[in-house]
Parts: sequence; C-alpha cells; structure tokens
Amino acid sequence: MSTILVTGGSGFIANHILIRLLSQGHQVRTTVRNINRAADVRAMIHEGGIDPNEGLFFFVADLEQDQGWAEAVAGCDYVLHVASPFPAQAPQHEDDLIIPAREGTLRVLRAARDAGVKRVVLTSSFAAIGYGHPEQHLPFDETTWTNLDSPDVTAYAKSKTIAERAAWDFIAHEGGSLELSVINPVAVFGPVLSADYSSSITLIYNMLTGKLPSCPKLYFGGVDVRDVVELHLHAMTHSAAKGERFIAVAGNFLTVRDVARTLKMGLGHAADKVPNSESPNWLVRLTALFNPTVKQILPELGKFKNATSLKAQERLGWQPRSSEVAIIASAQSLIQLGLLKKAKPD
Repeated sequence: MSTILVTGGSGFIANHILIRLLSQGHQVRTTVRNINRAADVRAMIHEGGIDPNEGLFFFVADLEQDQGWAEAVAGCDYVLHVASPFPAQAPQHEDDLIIPAREGTLRVLRAARDAGVKRVVLTSSFAAIGYGHPEQHLPFDETTWTNLDSPDVTAYAKSKTIAERAAWDFIAHEGGSLELSVINPVAVFGPVLSADYSSSITLIYNMLTGKLPSCPKLYFGGVDVRDVVELHLHAMTHSAAKGERFIAVAGNFLTVRDVARTLKMGLGHAADKVPNSESPNWLVRLTALFNPTVKQILPELGKFKNATSLKAQERLGWQPRSSEVAIIASAQSLIQLGLLKKAKPD
C-alpha cells in the first residue's frame, strides 16, 4: 500500500477520493486550512461508509502560505492536488482567484519534488480547455486550451488555465524526476456527503427547491464524482498517464433543461418544483443586469459545446456511468440527508 497526500480534504471531490483510498487500505494524508475542519472531513468519510479514524492523517497547510507543505508530503509516494479556490460569487478582482490557484499549485509541486514524490495528479478543470472560443460543433479534447485573450473568460476559468499551465511549465523546467498527470472534469455530480458539496450540485438543489424558476439555455458536461475519483486513481499509477491530461466527462454535453427532464423522470413527485420551461435568452440577459451571478453565464448562453473522454477511455480503460445516473444520485442524496430543508451554505 502507498502513502498518498490528498490536498483540500474538505472538498467534494477530495472527500470521495479519501473514501476510496482508505477503502483500498492506503495510508492517507490530507490537508486542511484549519484543523477544526478535520471533524467535518471525518464526518463526511463516516457518511461514506468508511472508518475515518483508521489510516487518515491531517496536516494544516494553506495554498497561500509555504508552511506545512514540506511536512505534509514527506514520505509520500503520490500527491493528488485537488484543492483550489472556487467561490460562490465572482471575486472583486480576478487575481484573488488566479494567484492562490497558481502559487498554491507551484507550492505543492515544489514540495513534492523536494520530497521525492513519484507523481502528482492535478485536478484542473474543463474550464482550462473549452472557454473563450467561438461556438464549435466538434467536441473539445485535451489538445485545446482556454483562450485567455478572450474578454469573456471568467476569473475562475483563468485561474484553472493559468494554474495548469504553470504546473506543466514547472515540470518541464524544474520538476526533476517528478511526474505529472492532470484531470479536467466538467460539472461534477453524484452522492453528496454533507451540505458541503460542489457548486454543480447547487444547480440540482435550486431545481428541487424551486429556486430556479426556468432553465437558461446553457450547454455543459456532467460526470459522477465516483468516476472522477477512479480517473484520478488511474492517472496516479498508470504508465500511460505520465505527462498527460484527461477530460472527465460522461457522454455528450447537456442543457439545464436536460437536467430538469432527468430529475422529473427519475424522482416523480420529489421533482414537482423542478422547472419545465426554458428561459428565452433575452430574459436571462435582462436578469443579468441585476444579478452578478447570472451575468457570469452570459458569454456561454445559447452557445453549443461538447467534449470527449475518448482519450481516458482508450488509454486508461476508464468507463464512466452516465451523467443521468450521476444527476439522480445527487438528488437522492440531497433528499436522504434532509438537505433540501436547509438553506444552502455560502
């Protein structure tokens, strides 16, 4: 069994990774910015059916500070760098996202190199691939990068693109024997373990609670968090993953209305508040005048896009479950944990 560090253990993807690694018997470490978050992480792991007190060790480390990283990676075989800032609202300045994402990634890579770690798997995003481009009908693949010269690219997409490019540049010029693989997920759905879940699942929450009255015409990919975990583990050890990036997407892209239909077909009366209609683009643009969150989606409104995970399937043998299964799993877990009765935390 290996010793593996997973950064940002309180995050949705990271917590599912911890559960999977612990179930396999690895010695697992994770970082939190505040040690008080350790209890929350343990509770989520327990919800996932694993004893959080066996084989899991916590380290305090912040992406914006050097302290703690050397200790966290010492003696590790692999590092899964999942932690990255993802605020609910657009930051006041894009550097508030870009700098922590880039510098945090470089801190982890330097510490991993100096500790003799074999490979780092970086959780990037489709946001580093498919934005700032004209509408295209060919699916995006791993050869494409988000166009940072486009004025339509959000601060989050810039942060993921810049951080990933910085990682590849570090490996090329300063990495020594350290290997790098990168996972680029689309919108991540799947079973939630607490109220601390991905922003993608907030869409499901808003639909089920009636907070989304109609569906904007947006295209996006979906993937189950359990399959994102499996792709990370493939990328951690598979020889074909060295020096490669992999899009994590299940099937073709969806629209918000597709998600609504899936919920209504799969949940019956539990989906009574899910909207039936699609918002005309002009109404979304009008709403954006008063809602900064809605304003962020305007560059992608009505713009068809798609992506393929053929590379991960052919090279690593990855076989994801359908996005529909992932969406229903998200909804069912929100219901089972009673989270629809509670306000979504900021």
